[in-house]
Amino acid sequence: MCRSIKTLRPPVLPEEATEDDIRAAALQYVRKVSGFREPAAHNREVFAQAVEEIAEATARLLQGIEVRGGAKRSAATATAPEPEAVKESAVA
Repeated sequence: MCRSIKTLRPPVLPEEATEDDIRAAALQYVRKVSGFREPAAHNREVFAQAVEEIAEATARLLQGIEVRGGAKRSAATATAPEPEAVKESAVA
């Protein structure tokens, strides 16, 4: 695998997780679980859909996490990528 999934919440990640950070973690997770770095043509749609759903779930998780001594993360800072962007980059 090209890189490890990293922790995306403060204080481990000093700044807010970006859409790119969230998508990269989702993509890495799908790659690890599926055992494929790139899906075959007949699996591209399901692969892209899994990345999209995991990115959305990750964004929701990060929005809801409350760090002791901190506040909940704002919805504007941890949003999932647009579905079309995920599908295009998973196919590329």
